[in-house]
Amino acid sequence: MQLVTVDFDGTLFQGDSFKLMFQAGRKEFGIREWTTVLIGTAQALFLGITRGKHALRIHFFQAFAKTFKGKTEEELASFFDELIAAGRNQINEPLVHKIKEHQDSGKQVIILSGALKPFLDALIEKLGLTVTTIGTELLFDQDGRCTGATGPVINGEEKVRAVANWLEKLQLDPEETEIWAYADSESDIPLLHFVDKPIIVNPKNGMREVAKAKQWPIFGEN
Repeated sequence: MQLVTVDFDGTLFQGDSFKLMFQAGRKEFGIREWTTVLIGTAQALFLGITRGKHALRIHFFQAFAKTFKGKTEEELASFFDELIAAGRNQINEPLVHKIKEHQDSGKQVIILSGALKPFLDALIEKLGLTVTTIGTELLFDQDGRCTGATGPVINGEEKVRAVANWLEKLQLDPEETEIWAYADSESDIPLLHFVDKPIIVNPKNGMREVAKAKQWPIFGEN
């Protein structure tokens, strides 16, 4: 079997979903929500100083999710609609076309990202793609209301674990599965080492140097 994983931020989406969340928050949030975000931002900045950029992004992301506490999936739909409307023109259309080519040739495709899974699901539906999504889960209580907590943020080593878990769940042997990965950043390096066919998309300077050293192909470049 052949499996293709596609990162979201900076890869399928050429912008930054964190910025999109801020844009949507301007329309959706009140004082309580913005207070939660500001407190979380302050804590995230401290972690950024003490633990680095990766810890900062994860803590900020989890703080932002707390603003959803008490909301149902239906109530959150308008927020994700705002994200999609704001980010639709930043979709990597050549990569969308490539995903469809992979599907037409019989490959399984997973959108694999630290972005919120409900957002990924909504966007994939808008794009007309029928693919699996693995993203950061929002947690809901028994009454169907968001608790404000998330599952593990699917980033770095978590992406490798997510793919391994997906293969195990379907009782597929990793040794008999050819795995591709489209990704853009240095946080994706564990996944890129894990797969058989790493492909770099929209690399920044540091990642371009890594790709050159590893002889990893860059999507859209000869």
